[in-house]
Amino acid sequence: MTPEEWAAHDPDPVTRAEVRGWLASGDPLLAERFDGPLTFGTAGLRGPVGAGETAMNVATVTRTTAGLAAWLGPGTRVVVGCDARHGSADFRAACAEVLSAAGIEVLALPPQLPTPVTAFAVRHLGADAGVMITASHNPATDNGYKVYDATGSQIIPPTDAEIAAAIAAAPWADEVPRSRGNITPVDVREEYLARAVSLIDAPSSQPRIVTTAMHGVGGAVLAEALQRAGFTDVHPVPEQEQPDPDFPTVAFPNPEEEGALDLAFARAAEVGADLILALDPDADRCAVAVPGRQFTGDEVGALLGWDVASRATGGVLACSNVSSRLLRRIAAHHGLGFAETPTGFKWISRVPDLIYGYEEALGYCVDPQAVGDKDGVTACLRVAELASRSSLTALLDELGELFGYHLTTQVAVRVTRPSGDMQVREIGPDRIIVRPSGTEPKIKYYFEAVAPTRAEAQQRLTALTAEAPAPSSG
Repeated sequence: MTPEEWAAHDPDPVTRAEVRGWLASGDPLLAERFDGPLTFGTAGLRGPVGAGETAMNVATVTRTTAGLAAWLGPGTRVVVGCDARHGSADFRAACAEVLSAAGIEVLALPPQLPTPVTAFAVRHLGADAGVMITASHNPATDNGYKVYDATGSQIIPPTDAEIAAAIAAAPWADEVPRSRGNITPVDVREEYLARAVSLIDAPSSQPRIVTTAMHGVGGAVLAEALQRAGFTDVHPVPEQEQPDPDFPTVAFPNPEEEGALDLAFARAAEVGADLILALDPDADRCAVAVPGRQFTGDEVGALLGWDVASRATGGVLACSNVSSRLLRRIAAHHGLGFAETPTGFKWISRVPDLIYGYEEALGYCVDPQAVGDKDGVTACLRVAELASRSSLTALLDELGELFGYHLTTQVAVRVTRPSGDMQVREIGPDRIIVRPSGTEPKIKYYFEAVAPTRAEAQQRLTALTAEAPAPSSG
């Protein structure tokens, strides 16, 4: 569609005026924002907030929801939630009202709640689908639209293609009806918290814990969960505790990024903390650190996997194919099943008989029966309980002695348009994987070295990464 057509049918006067201003001035951003529509895939939508068909705005969300409504049909039930990013409140309203006008029962969660609460609500309320307005840990300029199906997991092919086709056939945004007649406010925080706290035993000791919400929506929920679970020595990072869509204290609101936990480490030094728990902005991921050391996603994945496996009498452990191979050995040691999946929790959460799943990008599913997605809040609870019983560093060394030290790292190179397929190269016990990111404009390089001692594994890892491309900032 042309920019003139888009502007003529944009129901938002702000973005409509922006496009018309570009047309009048010849702004080069016009070509970028009309370089084909924002693609709807298995991650839903993600893009910059602003005007135009390649961006997240009320018009894009309206047409996307019209397509989703057509695919679902009247008489179905949909949970709708949102985070605190720029545009989230308006996009949540547009989504809910379009679904309502299409004869769909909308179960509207309160605004500014974690993504795993939306995933929990889909199953808990028996909904046919769920929509979460979030861009997770993307830059502050972005927002997104994530869709869950009736299983409570993110959609997979061919559902994404079917919805995309329905979106393409949707009318102009200003021609899509909106109403509030079928919208019912719901709040499942109490049920979510009760379920989360039920997963763990009372702490064996009281580790002093520093938490950070990374300017996102998980701070209050995590604080309440820790308190109910019996952890009383908890110290939030005050500068990052409240939602702020500008993420003013971090270059990128992703706990994986270098420097993202600087304030948390400073707070830990100030209060003498034993443990740092960090959520990403929508609280579906978490990072874990102790004074002087941040654990990798694979290290936390192994710690939680060992903890779950040690308690289990059956079931399957699963991880993505770019995650460490240590979880496979843990599963075999405990006589449990193991599954390796493509990247993305939409695959991990669907593994039959799953009792635990993770991906190295700080995503952990410790309660797959209730939340069919990664959940940073429940993962934090399980880590806190584990830390109350033993030293996390010492436990990692025990796993290294038992299975060999599996050390991993990654390098991300920012590009304009990532493309290509995943490539795997094995060098003895070591491994290199290269793949495009599914949610960000990056090419990712994953390295894993395995050796009988930590020192030898570190030497191998250093050699593997020596010729890797220089990492991009962010």
